[in-house]
Amino acid sequence: VRERFEDPTVAWVGDGNNVCQSFVVGAAMAGLDLTVATPEGYGVDEGVLARAKGFGNPPATTHDPEAAVADADVVYTDVWVSMGQEDERERKLRDFEGFRITTDLLGDRHLMHCLPAHRGEEVTDDVLESDNAIVWDQAENRLHAQKGLLAWLADQ
Repeated sequence: VRERFEDPTVAWVGDGNNVCQSFVVGAAMAGLDLTVATPEGYGVDEGVLARAKGFGNPPATTHDPEAAVADADVVYTDVWVSMGQEDERERKLRDFEGFRITTDLLGDRHLMHCLPAHRGEEVTDDVLESDNAIVWDQAENRLHAQKGLLAWLADQ
């Protein structure tokens, strides 16, 4: 994110799942300005928010995706239905209505997603394939980070 923006503002829109919770802590450690928008009942765990607060930079939280992205440079999302939650799919699709990343919601912001995406659920095809989607650069960066971690572990 910092390679594109000097002082980025990030909005997480969607499920307050494990990826979101890790991102909340990482963003707090990195000093990123973060707002998290989740449907009611799907927010970030209070313990995670307390941990982020301990780093001096907790995220703002809301149930309004439009408010979350208003000042954002980057919008980050993840799947709404993770592996093993298939029986919750219909309920989650209803609960997350209004949290889908569309061209209207994204505007001229950049999109991040840890992939794989469920096209048409948390993000529309046109957004994922747009020039504003930096998901492929994100995936490449993750590859290099993982290689570095493996090299470090091999030295231990």
